[in-house]
Amino acid sequence: MTIASTAPPRLSVMVRLAAGRGVFRLASQLMAVALAVVWGAESFGRFANAMGLCAWLLFVPTAAEKAALKVLPRMRFLTAQVARLVVRLAAAPVLALVAAFAVALLVDPQGTVTLYLVTAAWSAATGLLMTVSGLQRLRGRPMLDAAAFGAMTAVVLAGTAVTWVAGWSPTTHLSLLLAGLLAVTGYSLAALPRDWVLGVRSGRRLLPALGRSTWLLGLSELLDVAALSTVYLVLALTGQTTDSGPLYLAVLVASMAGSLVLYQLKLYQPATSARLRGAGGAGGRARTFRLLRTAERGGFAFAAVVAVLVAFPAGRDLLATGSYVVLGAVLAVEVAVSTLVMYANFLLENTNSSVLTITSVSAVVGLVATALIALAVVPWLGAAGGLTALVLAAAVKAGTLRGLLLRRHPELHP
Repeated sequence: MTIASTAPPRLSVMVRLAAGRGVFRLASQLMAVALAVVWGAESFGRFANAMGLCAWLLFVPTAAEKAALKVLPRMRFLTAQVARLVVRLAAAPVLALVAAFAVALLVDPQGTVTLYLVTAAWSAATGLLMTVSGLQRLRGRPMLDAAAFGAMTAVVLAGTAVTWVAGWSPTTHLSLLLAGLLAVTGYSLAALPRDWVLGVRSGRRLLPALGRSTWLLGLSELLDVAALSTVYLVLALTGQTTDSGPLYLAVLVASMAGSLVLYQLKLYQPATSARLRGAGGAGGRARTFRLLRTAERGGFAFAAVVAVLVAFPAGRDLLATGSYVVLGAVLAVEVAVSTLVMYANFLLENTNSSVLTITSVSAVVGLVATALIALAVVPWLGAAGGLTALVLAAAVKAGTLRGLLLRRHPELHP
């Protein structure tokens, strides 16, 4: 029987793991820049809009990874049964999307629906690879994580080079990347312990509890990315699809920073889960409360600055230009506020299971806030308005989560 490891990787291993994920993210950024040149504003805008709208699907399979990283380190028995359920929960949406894409490819190879389905399958399959890599780390073989994403870096760079030379369409380009991703994921699955993938016992009695934890643990991240997708949706609905390109390139920087932070948290999650269990949760909740208050204040200070700018025509024009200098400034604030909220949420989730309801409620509030703020500011400010909506919604989410946490734990009142 294979037991899950709770110790974080050694520093040298962590550097190599971060490098593996980092070069993959960097390759994705280089891909976006190259494709913007090859396709032009219109085609790249369609590609960026599809990628933005489907980005949330990455977090459907990785919800199972979060559950595994929290639950398996607390278990002495049933490790293999839980691991098998994690694999199946993560793989199910990928298989469904790949099947739907295959049908669409036969019906209308270059249609809009086909483009969105291949993008959805790519996003979900990337999440599946992350989940399988998380299981590899838990079973004590972390370097298979770095190897998998090193291989995906080669796939992305090679696919981009071929598209650059051959002038392939977004759908063809993503189809090539999806094929490579499925091959790498299949190899990673085959490298897991056999009893973590196949087994006689179905674990049906474990499914309700694990399914609930997976749903609630994954909901926060999923809704955060779905909130970003609503910004792309508003851009599309208001006829500003070309602004999706600058926004997508700007968000790539934020997503790379956020992904590396999230990855570091996942590397430490088994140890953090063990440390914050039981009496250790009080310290985690207190630190969460302080982080949320800082994020809330930072977000609303930014809101005051934006309010002053939009009060004057010159300020509105500056924001509406969508220049990369303006987007970079707003992006820096968004990364700072979102990282604080992400870390606070991470600490709280790993204290106990009862807090998962309040983290889920705050995530729903954040999604609704993003949609409403985006509807108000995106028609005026374009891509900068989209980033502004993300900052303000993160502050609203922080305030909501802090209030709910204080209601449940009044001893946190300063």
